[in-house]
Amino acid sequence: MLGAGLAVVLRIVLTFFVAQMMNLPWLHLVGGVLILWIAVKVLMDSEPEEAGHIRPATGLMSAMWVILVADITMSLDNVLAVAGASQGNIWLLIFGLGLSIPLVVGASGVLSRLMDKYPIIAYIGSAVLGRVGAEMILKEKMVEDYLQISKYTEWTIQLLAAIAVLAIAKLLMKRRSLQA
Repeated sequence: MLGAGLAVVLRIVLTFFVAQMMNLPWLHLVGGVLILWIAVKVLMDSEPEEAGHIRPATGLMSAMWVILVADITMSLDNVLAVAGASQGNIWLLIFGLGLSIPLVVGASGVLSRLMDKYPIIAYIGSAVLGRVGAEMILKEKMVEDYLQISKYTEWTIQLLAAIAVLAIAKLLMKRRSLQA
């Protein structure tokens, strides 16, 4: 509980920090590329793996640290997505945090079981992240000024990014299974 509580506080602080940084040059581009990578990783990590490499926590502080580090690592996409979607609007940011944090903390076990039972959820989530990543890249001021594309072209690029994320993840998973 302490680790999860600390993770929630850290997520709120990180999201506000990232939202304030969204006006920095090239941040949308870097954040978008990072979200695309995370989208591929989410799908690849949804594949069942051997659990033998996990070392259990040895005490309260150790358990809190493990939970905190895991949450930071796994919530980076959430932080970037909420900060990016709010587009500097503090009320949207608060709404996004108010919606996402309880869902992530409270429903993570349920969502994990659902993803085990219905793997399509991981595919949908990765595709959505692929679309969000492309949208962030296209919203980068310098990219936007250079490309000057129509809304329909933007939507097409976002759709292609979602499909590319799925294809790349599948190729990497196939490559990983061949190496094993």
